[in-house]
Amino acid sequence: MELFEYLKNNAYPGRGIAIGKYNDEIVIAYFIMGRSPNSRNRVFRKKKDILFTKAYDESQIADPTLIIYNAIREYEGSVIVTNGNQTDTIYRHLSGNSTFEAALDEREYEPDAPNYTPRISAIINNDEYKISILKRKDKECERLYYTYKAQNNTGHFISTYDHDGDPLPSFSSEPLEFKIEDNFVEFSHKLWASLNKDNKISLYVRFGNDEIIFNKNEE
Repeated sequence: MELFEYLKNNAYPGRGIAIGKYNDEIVIAYFIMGRSPNSRNRVFRKKKDILFTKAYDESQIADPTLIIYNAIREYEGSVIVTNGNQTDTIYRHLSGNSTFEAALDEREYEPDAPNYTPRISAIINNDEYKISILKRKDKECERLYYTYKAQNNTGHFISTYDHDGDPLPSFSSEPLEFKIEDNFVEFSHKLWASLNKDNKISLYVRFGNDEIIFNKNEE
């Protein structure tokens, strides 16, 4: 899959996680999109090793539930990336000598009927990464886990939705493999440019120790 083309042709993948490796550096990207004023009233902020969502205009926030959360946290060399407050559930389990999978077994898709937004999560540890999606299927929670050995210039992408719709259709395939052929600066700007200009909100990209945040509300 060509990641940038895939996203250019997809008006609303929702929230997305891309994990991979480029020239021996771990690659992490996470973006959020939104259709409602409440969702769009957000920015990314980073403090120490935590990336979190924050209201851009505090006076205009209607409901912080499901939209304000820690998206990335680190624990003893492992990096957790998710689209919701399951980030903290995973962190709590790791700090208690439990596992990524055990943490997510406590959780399920978001209670935002009729979309029932999936919870997507990833954890990166040295040269291995795991990706998970918890989504609604036949009124039950389907729990899918995928494990990958990091390979140079290769990544995997997952998002909450396949595309725009009403209700929004949950991501329906395995994580999509893509090639990482651009350096940090090129990849970051191409990824931001590939997201729908009306629906994109924020993007975080990290290659090794290099990182960047894009916030549409602050452009």
